[in-house]
Formats: sequence, C-alpha cells, structure tokens
Amino acid sequence: MSGPSHPERTVDVLASRGRREWGRFADRPRVARPADEFAGPRRAFQDWRTKEWAGFTLMHPEVYGSMIVQQAKYLASSELYLCDAETPDAPQEHSGSTSPGRLRLPADLLHGGEVRFADPERGYRLEYGFDEAAGHHTVFFEIAESERAAAVSGELVLRTAGASGQLAVSTPLARGAAMFTYKRAFPAAGAVRIGEREHAFDPARDLAILDEHRTHLPYRTSWIWGTFASIASGGAVVGANLCERDQIGPDDESCLWLDGAAEPLGGVVFTATSNDPLAPWAVASADGRVELMFTPAGRKGVDQNFVLAAIDYTQLYGTYAGLLRGANGPVPVEGVHGVVELMRMRA
Repeated sequence: MSGPSHPERTVDVLASRGRREWGRFADRPRVARPADEFAGPRRAFQDWRTKEWAGFTLMHPEVYGSMIVQQAKYLASSELYLCDAETPDAPQEHSGSTSPGRLRLPADLLHGGEVRFADPERGYRLEYGFDEAAGHHTVFFEIAESERAAAVSGELVLRTAGASGQLAVSTPLARGAAMFTYKRAFPAAGAVRIGEREHAFDPARDLAILDEHRTHLPYRTSWIWGTFASIASGGAVVGANLCERDQIGPDDESCLWLDGAAEPLGGVVFTATSNDPLAPWAVASADGRVELMFTPAGRKGVDQNFVLAAIDYTQLYGTYAGLLRGANGPVPVEGVHGVVELMRMRA
C-alpha cells in the first residue's frame, strides 16, 4: 500500500515579491524567508507574525533528549532537556532567554548558516553550524548546573551521507496563516554528557532529527506531533514525522522516512489509550500505512497564561513500536526512541 507520489520539484527561493511557492519540495529552498512575499508595512507585519525555530531530537539507546532555539520576534528563547534512559522520570531541563535582536536564524540555513544562542546569566550556550557543501552539520551545547538540573554538554557532527530523505513543505493554514517546515534525520557522531556520565554517539546507530519552522500561526492553534527514527541493518534510516493539526492546507507535514525518501503521508490521528499522563498513544494514518503504539517513559511541559498569549505544551518521550507500510512493503518498528508533542497556544 503506497501513498501519493513525491513531487520532485526544487525551488531556489521560497518567496519573492508577490509570490510564494507552495507544496512539497525535493529539498529545502536555498532561501526560506516567508515575509519576502510582501512589501512595506505588510511585510513588516508578516515578519513579526512569523515564528521561527530550529531544534533537534536525539535518537540514542541510552539518552532521551531534544533542544530548540525559538525566535518569536518579541522574545528569543531556548530549551533543552536530556535524561538517561535508565532514569526516565528525571530529565535534566534547562532554558534560557535573550532579546530577539541577539538571535538570527539565517534564511539560507544549510549553506554556512550559523545559529548561536547564549544566556550568560544561566550559563547557557547552544550553537548550530550548517555546511551542506562539506557534507556535515554541527551541534554544540554547554549548560551549567542549576538548582534543578545537572550540567549538560555535547558536541555532535551530523553527516549528510546516510541521512534520511528531506521533508520540505510550504502550505497555507487557516485565516491567512502559512507554514514552512524542513525536517531530516542525520547520522550523528560525538558525545553528550549528563553530569559526569558521557554517552558516545555512533553514526552507524545514532541520529539527530532536525526540525526547522518558519510559520505564521493562526492566533489560536493546536497540534499533536511525533517523530522517531533508527538506522536499519542495511544502513538506511527508518522513521516518520507525524502530525495531527486542526488547521492544515492541502499539504501535510507528515511523512515516512524509508528507502532514502520522505514518502508523503496524510490523515494521521493520535489517540490516547487513557487519561493517565503516561498512557500509551495509538498512532494511525487514514490509508493504513501507519500502525504504531507510542509508550511514554517520561514527560516535560510548559504551561504559561498571559493576557493575550498562552501556551499549554507537553512533550512525551518514550518508544514507538508497530508497523510502517512504505512504497516497497511493510517495515516493522520495535522499541525505537522518539517523542510526542501536544501543543495548544494563542499568540
């Protein structure tokens, strides 16, 4: 059973005066700056409403972890958590903030792009470096011990050789909003430290999944999102990016990572099996190509309510098991680390 064909269309620029490219692309547009579709005051408004973030989810048998850098235009922030799989109920959570003028997410992210975030008062430093031409990207972080969490640090080299297919989607959302996202899973080499314990990353086994968004969200929005990936015995990435969103245009951001491609996928539904905060979630697609159960090992969250803005966010980390049905047949999934994210927000 297969899904819709993947349009092998490439575009160099996501948006230019009076024009925005829509659909799924074979790779990331070289320049992705959505507000370039507009001019004058409207461009300024669209740029202010566009929320930008870039993060990574780590796939390692001994570590659960993810990190994100967010440019909300009125605030720049970053969050990172790591926890040992032996003690999943004790994540080491860190966060930092800075003025928006101090954070830049380059429109040409993959070709020499650098993302640097620092909050010196919290001893928080996180950096990404991208060099598609050289065939690798880098992640560096060093975060001091706090009253609530142990010090964490890491240096990873992410290889484009052996990476998953590229998911690049531009789609309208409700009420004049629009989304651009780019996602890819990279073999990762290096090390991550949690307190005094070091975890080596082996690119034949371990991965880091990039999640980039440049999205003008509706004032009120919600979604459930999940991702996972592993490296099969033959060296290919097996995984998925899964999203159930209440406002979506003609192109979904869901895909299967199989056989070196990002196979388009739609109609994904997440169903909690009970009201327990750590209850398993069934994940399925309307066409039957996804039959998964996600079993949480732990959770982290943010619940903030301001006058005009609010965020109710939970990320569950755990393992996926079940079956994917790709263009070349069924692929079993057994105990692969991954996450599920639940978001409700107005901003």
